[in-house]
Amino acid sequence: MPVTETVTATQTPAARALPDSLTAQLKQVLGPKGWSQDAHELAPHIADWRGRYQGATPILLKPANTEEVAACVRLCHEAGVAITPQGGNTSLCGAATPMGEVLLTLKRMTGVREVDVENDSMTVEAGCVLENLQTLAADQNRLFPLSLGSQGSAMIGGLISTNAGGVHVLRYGMTRELVLGLEAVLPDGTIWSGLTGLRKDNTGYDLKQLLIGAEGTLGIITAATLKLFPRPARMEVAFCGLAGAEDAVKFLGLAKQVSGGAVTAFELMPRMALEMVLEHVPGTRDPLEGEHAWYVVCEMSFGRANGARETLEDALGQGFEAGLITDAAIAENDSQIHDFWRLRETIAEAERAHGKAVKHDVSIPVSKMPAFMRQATAAVEAAFPGALVIAFGHVGDGNVHFNVAARETGADDDFIAQAAPLSRLVYDLVDTFGGSISAEHGIGILKRAELAGRKPVDVAVMRAIKTALDPKGIMNPRVLL
Repeated sequence: MPVTETVTATQTPAARALPDSLTAQLKQVLGPKGWSQDAHELAPHIADWRGRYQGATPILLKPANTEEVAACVRLCHEAGVAITPQGGNTSLCGAATPMGEVLLTLKRMTGVREVDVENDSMTVEAGCVLENLQTLAADQNRLFPLSLGSQGSAMIGGLISTNAGGVHVLRYGMTRELVLGLEAVLPDGTIWSGLTGLRKDNTGYDLKQLLIGAEGTLGIITAATLKLFPRPARMEVAFCGLAGAEDAVKFLGLAKQVSGGAVTAFELMPRMALEMVLEHVPGTRDPLEGEHAWYVVCEMSFGRANGARETLEDALGQGFEAGLITDAAIAENDSQIHDFWRLRETIAEAERAHGKAVKHDVSIPVSKMPAFMRQATAAVEAAFPGALVIAFGHVGDGNVHFNVAARETGADDDFIAQAAPLSRLVYDLVDTFGGSISAEHGIGILKRAELAGRKPVDVAVMRAIKTALDPKGIMNPRVLL
């Protein structure tokens, strides 16, 4: 039976002492701006976003280019010293929190190497913040479609390393589908240059795919060539009230059919999640009159403005006639679009204000999502009296954020520490429905025991790859495996 690991902020490791000679060499390679041992500067880098993991590091390395990354990795490889790579430190599974290892941040590597508009691609360094890349693309009348709640701080290197998802997977796919080429430093310090703007390149193993989603265990991504898309001429967004999650799945199918595939995002949230946002996030309001059991944010994007609003209205009209929607509001301007999306994207913020929650980022076939949420909610509530299930997520790609909090506010680490049987119950049901225990957040520290217990053959193959590329096991050694 798989064992769910729980690591809390009380389990703080000690930083591992480095040989004085290695410390001196690293400092010499990077120069005075390229490293820090100042406790104040280190503090935000050694704790995760959720406050669940508190780590330690003997030194923070801040390389400014790929050659400096390679030099640092080479020195650590020769000394057999482990490294934790870090981007924007928005990992939700502890993958970027050092537990005594050398910490290497890509935050100084923010260069834009090329924007090739005619090829619909851009080549950027790993420390570029996602929101800045979205703006860069928009300035060229292009779209980089990766979009998620942490986009103001998440960096593209970390997003690629964890194969991030977000709200537009329905139309554009996961991060791995947005990457044309990569540059990376391998565990021995070798620079692998696989940057390319090619859509077709059938020359053996697709090596970039090994690094995408590997969570820094096979190397450090230093740059990427990313796909761009035509920027939509018009975006229409509706906030809809529904009676049941089953209605949401049916309405998704109807909306895709009516719009000819123009649905770019389709997000589901329950009434309790909306109430939590309204209570804890200032400046939010309910766009609809009356209360509804479920809500959907439906976004459509069009190449032409003419007929866009009519298409959304047609889909909503048919949804009303079919009894799938009970109320809806259409955003009239960009400000209202922002307000609608804020209700969905601040659920995590509202949850954190309510108290700590046991979070499950799982995926289920879209057609089975409502049944899974119904059965899993009933099972959790029966087995754990006082539990509050907050299930929401991306209906279009089957990703359910099945989170469980205490009904009373203020739950802390004690609630998390007792979560192992709860998570095991949820993951067993995920298996029954043919799903995955990690949809978009990755494995990190949080789910490595579950992964090993549920997919032993997969893990054995991954270990073989890890051993081949990183025989000394220095690259993010605690993560994934």
